[in-house]
Amino acid sequence: METERVNGLRIYRRRCKGEPFERILVSETGEVIINPVEPVNLPTEITNYLLMEFSPMVIEPGATQTVYLKFPVEIGVFVESAKDMEVLDVFAPGSQKYTLYGSPTSGVIARWYTSAVYPELPPVESFCEGVMELSIHNASHEWVEVSRAVFDSTDMKIFYGDFVAATATMNILSANLAETDFVDAPLRPGMVKSVELYTARKIPVINRGYLMEWGLS
Repeated sequence: METERVNGLRIYRRRCKGEPFERILVSETGEVIINPVEPVNLPTEITNYLLMEFSPMVIEPGATQTVYLKFPVEIGVFVESAKDMEVLDVFAPGSQKYTLYGSPTSGVIARWYTSAVYPELPPVESFCEGVMELSIHNASHEWVEVSRAVFDSTDMKIFYGDFVAATATMNILSANLAETDFVDAPLRPGMVKSVELYTARKIPVINRGYLMEWGLS
């Protein structure tokens, strides 16, 4: 990935998975910003939802547990001037899989990713994976098995430094119902907050979290 001057024109180009991408930038002062973004954009914009599937956990009533998962990373490239910001490119080295959460008539399509459950921060492959700190609270009065969490990526807050990270919560209401959301705070001090695609695209977003109505496992 690079920008260079060719015959007086500023050119942005990159190659990912053998596929070249190139754009001419008509700008003298625009700054190119590169950071991880919400992982729901490739190969096309199909959905806002991310479904994380993980090793089953059985949680007693009233219990709270914080675990760590790995989530997929996509890289966004933005060009910013004093007056505006534009999404220039989004890419990722890995492949993307999607699934249906819920019924065929009322469910949602979600980006699917599977992870082991870690008690501590796991090592991740740079530019491919991030770490999600997930705090799970069982607010119900029964034991509940959990093996997946669905999130609305419009609420996602990504931070980066030595690694990419996000912090999320899951509040279990019953054996088949839970609320998920993201926390707007870095996992470790000193991490930089990513530019959000929805902000750059000027799409108004109201942070409401997501209500999982189609089961937790």
